[in-house]
Amino acid sequence: MSWYLGVPGYLAALLFHHERRVPSLRPEHLAFHKARPRPHPDSIAVLDESFVCLPDDPAAGTANATVVPTEKALAAVLRGRFTAHAARFVSAFSGTVRFGRHTLWAAATDAIDHSMWLVGRYAGDETAGVLDANLLLPDRFAPLTSASTLRPVIEDDGRTGWTRRREACCFHYLMEAGQGVCDTCPRVCAKS
Repeated sequence: MSWYLGVPGYLAALLFHHERRVPSLRPEHLAFHKARPRPHPDSIAVLDESFVCLPDDPAAGTANATVVPTEKALAAVLRGRFTAHAARFVSAFSGTVRFGRHTLWAAATDAIDHSMWLVGRYAGDETAGVLDANLLLPDRFAPLTSASTLRPVIEDDGRTGWTRRREACCFHYLMEAGQGVCDTCPRVCAKS
């Protein structure tokens, strides 16, 4: 579940963080290539040229752009588009697994919250990714299961870093090579 939901989540986070744009996240407007042997995407493409942006975007006056007035409004568009994509996934996937809808929506929440954080980290400014996650998920927006759960943590070397509480268990500990539950697993972390 998580690798698939990471496709629209990471793509949206990447364009939001770097360009303050939100692309179409409809499944038919996205393409990805799966790596082998593990099924995770190693490349992602947007097939639709339309996007939503802020008034100061250099392309704001073009035919492909829809302009919204504020970053908060742009974050709402991203949240809505990601949630619409995830809803189609939850609907299709729920009939083939024994997970409840809450677990599937928790995985979707994890995918978008983690993607925002990850993009900031990869761009060299982890805190900016955390701020983007908090802009996107300042509160719980149903059917997503929580606000951003990113929080500061003191590392072993005394530096401040970031961690998050997962909403859904990845079930990695059940795999043959699993090494127990993750530190951020909701099975062992209290909700805060």
